[in-house]
Amino acid sequence: MLRVEGLAVQRGGRQVLRGIDLDLRPGELLGVLGPNGAGKSSLLAALSGELRPTAGQVRLDGRALADWPGLERARRLAVLPQSPALEFAFRVEEVVGFGRLPHASGRQRDTQIVARALAVADIAHLLGRSYLSLSGGERQRVHLARVLAQLWPGGAQRVLLLDEPTSMLDPLHQHSILQAVREFAGQGTAVLAILHDLNLAARYCDRLLLLADGRAWALGSPEEVLRAGPLKAVFGLDVLVQRHPERGHPLIVAR
Repeated sequence: MLRVEGLAVQRGGRQVLRGIDLDLRPGELLGVLGPNGAGKSSLLAALSGELRPTAGQVRLDGRALADWPGLERARRLAVLPQSPALEFAFRVEEVVGFGRLPHASGRQRDTQIVARALAVADIAHLLGRSYLSLSGGERQRVHLARVLAQLWPGGAQRVLLLDEPTSMLDPLHQHSILQAVREFAGQGTAVLAILHDLNLAARYCDRLLLLADGRAWALGSPEEVLRAGPLKAVFGLDVLVQRHPERGHPLIVAR
């Protein structure tokens, strides 16, 4: 699927990533954690083709990412940036419909897919609203629906990259959106999500990549990565790591 080998990236003359090796697998949700400045957004930019590596390579199905034609790549890989920029008064369904532009599936099919994506992102009630009239959290869910529509219905040949998809959401929608993303991955899509909430990452992710100073500090299951020692070393945070009493995943409590 999406493979990273020996990846290094420079931004503004500074090395922001080095020696990153990673396989993003079909059907998994991989969470990326790390403090501010760790290189999380640079990693996502390199995986999406926005940043060209200074060393190493990113391959999609064994083919260098840079060798994929734009429309063909857009049918296979979608990106939700941290702060999508849109300053025009499009209706919500039009914004979500932008995700269908790389496809030639016809208006009727696209309308059906947009409706499904709106429902998955829990924003069907915003139908007909101007994008500019929405709150920050509503806008974030509109853009999530857009990238879901771009890859709909998902599957083993699709990759979804999400940069802090829950940053503007209330607790209820943090869980509902990550559950929707989890289910989308369950259809076979490979999903990578940058997250800041350790407990959300523990609950919804199959594997975690812990970044620090542009390097991979740890990569593995939530149980392997979310331990007191690594979290202290990377975040400077003293924590207790317990097991969730019902679900069994790690539960992180700050001391």
